[in-house]
Amino acid sequence: MTDKTRCRWLPEGKPDYTEYHDIEWGVPVHDDKKLFEMLILEGAQAGLSWYTILKRRDGYRLAFKNLDPLKCAKLTDTELEKALANGDIIRNRLKVFSVRKNAQVFLAIQKEFGSFDDYLWRFVNGRPIVNRPKSMQDIPSTTSISDAISKDLKKRGMSFVGSTIIYAYMQAVGIVNDHMIGCYLCDSI
Repeated sequence: MTDKTRCRWLPEGKPDYTEYHDIEWGVPVHDDKKLFEMLILEGAQAGLSWYTILKRRDGYRLAFKNLDPLKCAKLTDTELEKALANGDIIRNRLKVFSVRKNAQVFLAIQKEFGSFDDYLWRFVNGRPIVNRPKSMQDIPSTTSISDAISKDLKKRGMSFVGSTIIYAYMQAVGIVNDHMIGCYLCDSI
């Protein structure tokens, strides 16, 4: 894995982070279960580094019924309180309790649009945005599209879906390809 040039923001010496960069980040996702998982994980990241969450992804899957939106929508207060005691996730009450509410809204969006995938990708007319940034300064933290998605999700009742979180989500699920010029994945996704 070391013979390839990657995005300059990727730290060395973290093979799990390198694997995430190489296999997942920026790759278009059209699977609703994966879209839900990444939405929850990006929300959990608020105020933290992505690597902090990436190391805890398995903990989130265990604590929240494999991040299945149908099951998460039915979590009881007791189950959410138990999750708060789990050291394998970020133990923030608002973030933990948002999993249930966001799952309920996610399911309502699926019902309205046929799938969350159809809802989400309509914001970019079904095609990923390829930015080809030259430097970190060329990568925005928000865009008009992340603003629009964030505003709509908040209006529907989701939390931890601010524009900065949504832009990171867009990168994670391949709505945006921000692999930097020089990275071997810049033009390959």
